[in-house]
Amino acid sequence: MLTDPAELAQSPETIEEIEKATLRLVVQAIYDFREDACNIFREERDLAGDIGEDITREALDQMGMSRIDQRLFGKIDYKRARYVFHPEYAVKQALFVDSKAERIEGQRTATLQTSQLSMVVRQYRGGAAIEVAGKLPRILQLRGENYLTTTLFIKYNYRESTTANELTGITVAAVPNGLLQDRYNNTCDDTIWLVGRNAPTLGEQFRVRLSFGRLKAKAKWRVQHIFPPSAPFVWDE
Repeated sequence: MLTDPAELAQSPETIEEIEKATLRLVVQAIYDFREDACNIFREERDLAGDIGEDITREALDQMGMSRIDQRLFGKIDYKRARYVFHPEYAVKQALFVDSKAERIEGQRTATLQTSQLSMVVRQYRGGAAIEVAGKLPRILQLRGENYLTTTLFIKYNYRESTTANELTGITVAAVPNGLLQDRYNNTCDDTIWLVGRNAPTLGEQFRVRLSFGRLKAKAKWRVQHIFPPSAPFVWDE
């Protein structure tokens, strides 16, 4: 009845389809919650990063989704073992949704750690080509069952003032599964990454910045922008 995710390595279009459907679900949840998100940013005085995490969890819990009684681990805000149903197949999915709030100056990128990726980061640093593997498995094995790993990132951009924080926009991006490596980051010259904000000389862990512009150039649908309630939303295909 269920498609084994291990079989999807030979079907990249199916992986794209699953990730697109998952992105639609998460975008709809955040869109429905956008007015509450604006109010929370305006009224809460907690750290902006903590506010973003809370909004993500509340929005997705309010939306609801299928659930598999299996705990997922990792330093990611929202984790859910779930089913993805399609007219032609059904598959078990390990869904990871991370979020970050940042001032509007940083709205073009998202900073990620290898613990949030199943891809290999191929890029140039200091003029040298590097390859750093993500620590998330492409297919997660739990109790003898395979789950397709799907990672999304939500970026809350805000304008800061002395009295309140104004949420100016939300970016939701679907980070490709590592099984799609050749489509999205085949070489250091063909990359969706920018150099991350980390200092190896200080012992800081490797980080990389996902360029929303580069990812969107590969597949427009993978990056969606949601604006405050007064602005309409149109899915960018």
